[in-house]
Amino acid sequence: MAYTITPMTPHTGAEVRGLDLSKSVDTETRAALNRAFAQHHVLIVRDQKYEPADFRNAVQVFGELQPHDKKEMHIPGFPEMYYVSNEQTVPGKRFISGESFHTDHSNHPAPPKATILYPVSLPSYGGDTQYANMHLAYDELSEAMKRRIDGLKAVHVYNSRYSPRELRPLSPESLKALPPPGVHPLVRVHPENGRKALFLNPVRIESIVGLPDDEALDLIAELMTHATQKKYEYRHQWTYGDMVLWDNRSVLHKANPDYDMNERRFLYRLMLKGEAPIPVPQAA
Repeated sequence: MAYTITPMTPHTGAEVRGLDLSKSVDTETRAALNRAFAQHHVLIVRDQKYEPADFRNAVQVFGELQPHDKKEMHIPGFPEMYYVSNEQTVPGKRFISGESFHTDHSNHPAPPKATILYPVSLPSYGGDTQYANMHLAYDELSEAMKRRIDGLKAVHVYNSRYSPRELRPLSPESLKALPPPGVHPLVRVHPENGRKALFLNPVRIESIVGLPDDEALDLIAELMTHATQKKYEYRHQWTYGDMVLWDNRSVLHKANPDYDMNERRFLYRLMLKGEAPIPVPQAA
């Protein structure tokens, strides 16, 4: 089966053409796609045509499905498949998910390795998703900052009291199913490409172990300002047929509500199981 993998920027994102992932792929192709994912951090598989069952099967080329925290927000008949929609509401306002840079479900002891979206309905303009490369962000820190943060760990909860944005409330069932908070290194080592990356999430980080809250907040703010510079970014403009998957271990992402809210934006969303983040080895 002939296909191409073409970088979108020198550092983040690659476009895959010539594959129909609703059909089975051979072992060699599967391995090549997974290598490309670890190298490029975001893959855009073009020209896909999925019903929910097709989407669920396609993503498993890259790993095993992980459930979402919001048990009530799923595609009927597919409890593992969440949806992203601008039709969500909370009392008195329309609720848009993911408006600030974050990584998904970092409150889990083993956060998901990947998140995947597939559009069902798109606005006529806007609604892009931005991705920031956390490998590059770490690489370009000062040596003094690297020494400061390499051994630090943060406590990630479902909804930090310091979160920059409101999260949709969880149902009693979803709250009951939440795992204990994750305690993760600020710098993690990617298990496949071996590179160090910042592991940040202001939506979830409640504290940094051993630091006063004000110092922790200042540090996270400084790191986020550095990590979300445009030079680390790939910005995806959605078209129908795109299946986009990103590596939560190496990029941050955010949604843009810069479109006509009278137009519907609705995407299927799945996640893949990951591992407990690997810290940077400390010198003896």
